[in-house]
Amino acid sequence: MSSFKITRRNLPHWQEPGRTYFLSWHCVKDDVLSPEERNIVLEALLYWDKRKWTIYASVVMPDHVHVLAQPLAPEVHRPEACATDLGEILHSVKSFSAHKINQLRKSTGQRLVPRGSIWQDERYDRIVRDEAEFKEKWEYIRNNSMKKGLCEKPEDYPWLYEKRD
Repeated sequence: MSSFKITRRNLPHWQEPGRTYFLSWHCVKDDVLSPEERNIVLEALLYWDKRKWTIYASVVMPDHVHVLAQPLAPEVHRPEACATDLGEILHSVKSFSAHKINQLRKSTGQRLVPRGSIWQDERYDRIVRDEAEFKEKWEYIRNNSMKKGLCEKPEDYPWLYEKRD
């Protein structure tokens, strides 16, 4: 991606090279991720950290994911692009994690989601506009599990990732 780009499915998706994004996506209706499945999702997110994006904060909840990240410049094979496309990164994360989760569910006898899809097609993304909004989104991600009653302190939630400098 070399310049500002707008795409649309149900929601509009704005992308601009060099920007940071707040992203969210949900499991298909009534699906809930087990602890082992949340590990798979967090590993899939972090696999691309420092490769295709920089993740500042992320949390994998039982039925949705939040990420605060900035896409990086792509590899040498696409020098015309200034940043990796968010859709490409998220497709990779969602596809890999869905495949692994469905493998796990088959082996443990848990129900498979119809058509093998774990994730809703759509995502919410927002360009972070300034430092105040960056801090607000970071705190939202950090405190999400605590607000949902899944832990007493954010740092106790195993599926929270925060970049430390």
